[in-house]
Amino acid sequence: MALDFSFSPEHESVRETVRRFCQDEVAPLVRQAEETETFPRELFRKWGALGLIGARYPVDVGGTGMDKIADCIVREEMSVVCQGFASSWSAHSHLGIWPIWKAGTPLQVDRYFRPALAGEIIAAFGLSEPDGGSNVRALKTRATRVAGGWTLDGSKLYISNAPIADFVLVAARTRPELTIEAISLFIVPTKSAGFTVSKLDKESIRSSETGLIHIDGVFVPDDHLLGEREGTYPLILESLSENRVGVAANSLGMARAALAASVAYAGERVVANKRIGDYQAIAHRLADMAADIEATKWLVYYGAWCVDQGTLTPALAAKVKLVASECAVRASESAIRIFGGAGIMREYPVGRIHRDALLYVIGEGTSDIQRNLIARGLGFKA
Repeated sequence: MALDFSFSPEHESVRETVRRFCQDEVAPLVRQAEETETFPRELFRKWGALGLIGARYPVDVGGTGMDKIADCIVREEMSVVCQGFASSWSAHSHLGIWPIWKAGTPLQVDRYFRPALAGEIIAAFGLSEPDGGSNVRALKTRATRVAGGWTLDGSKLYISNAPIADFVLVAARTRPELTIEAISLFIVPTKSAGFTVSKLDKESIRSSETGLIHIDGVFVPDDHLLGEREGTYPLILESLSENRVGVAANSLGMARAALAASVAYAGERVVANKRIGDYQAIAHRLADMAADIEATKWLVYYGAWCVDQGTLTPALAAKVKLVASECAVRASESAIRIFGGAGIMREYPVGRIHRDALLYVIGEGTSDIQRNLIARGLGFKA
């Protein structure tokens, strides 16, 4: 059987649309957004109008009816220009609303999912906690049954979009035992009494606003329990697995940006009457970057294809995320070395790219967590 390693005309059209939009509408906003650590909210409505938020969602719920490959193309091209913006888009378009699409009631889909696809409201996903680390089952935020709904108490840390979100999908423990039935998801409007957000200052993805959430006796009505049922922990794991492929595409975009900047600089910078790219040490570094990125590209899109085929496994998602995130760190560090002293100057993007790339060897599951998942797929209890 013949193998086709090309993207469809529709995919190439999406790529060109995102590239053009990013150059015209996004690139001029990056410097100020990074320096002020403020996300320009109007981007969400523009993304919604272009159908970029709904690239991988069906038409019947307001999406553009494409696939995970299209979703990854959007992420990749956004990340070439600014990972901070791409990170906010990702937190909204996948983690914040994907579970509502998968398990939400018709009312929840109409009230939250559809407006979020249009960029009219902004979503966040509240999972990580101050004491939780990577152990999702050990989360401490609790939900207590009361008349007409639930009362939530706890805290969430490092939550992307929290300072600008209109609602947060909050993971909470509805039972004391450490079982999959004990953890559920709640749709919590950020204006709810007892729900407060403190904005965090960061070294990475500065233009993506991140917060610490305090949840003190927040009342959530029954119709805001996702799917109006308890025990959505498996959905959290499924969402994380698919999003690991997504953030791998983000990492690919950053690596590409680092390489492009390095090639341009190596062709312009002259030392001893010779372009630095013509020195073997620099040429070999560029060659290694290019080969690493090419291999990463096809693993990322194989992972996206597996999502569309329904064959993605946790181990494969971990491989994709591990390889791509580490590639972005290597590429961005190499870029700084190629630039030399200029690499840490804000006139050039490579310092920012490296700071941002470091996020993804930590976020969405650290590289060591990914290695544990891969080892388990090989039959070992790492």
